[in-house]
Amino acid sequence: MVQSQAITESKDRPRDPRNREVVHPAFNDPQRGNLETPINSSGLAKAYINNLPAYRRGLSPLRRGLEVGMAHGYWLIGPFATFSPLRGTEVAYTTALLSVVSVLIVSTLAISLYASVHQPPSQPIVTTPNIPDAFKTQEGWNEFASGFLIGGIGGALFAYLLLTFVISKFFYDYVVR
Repeated sequence: MVQSQAITESKDRPRDPRNREVVHPAFNDPQRGNLETPINSSGLAKAYINNLPAYRRGLSPLRRGLEVGMAHGYWLIGPFATFSPLRGTEVAYTTALLSVVSVLIVSTLAISLYASVHQPPSQPIVTTPNIPDAFKTQEGWNEFASGFLIGGIGGALFAYLLLTFVISKFFYDYVVR
């Protein structure tokens, strides 16, 4: 009873931190359709997002695409090798590699199609107020797509080699025996 009374009384005090608004329109403009919350406006979230290759300063579009593609090619091979109908067979890793390459080609085509559309310029948001110039032109997007495909295939090949020669040998030598 005492706790509920304290909560009720705190609603009448505007200086109580529980009564403060924590969600505001981004840049004080409610027409933008973006909200500034304690999570997305924190320094940690801004530092993390601005250090991702898409928003890091000083990178060319090709380098951005290489980094993003390497990450995607590397992590995509795992689900294909683990959950495909051919898992546990001799060709599981090879079919996973081919599946990842096909997904990367389709993704690269999607990025290229997005680049060919004349989209309106990107609006700054709370976490990324400075959008790189590479994402404002069709040439920048096409360079990003090229880097994405090259990096993705390289990341997938690296993961394939790890799975084939390192992990499967370790598994056979130490776990199966």
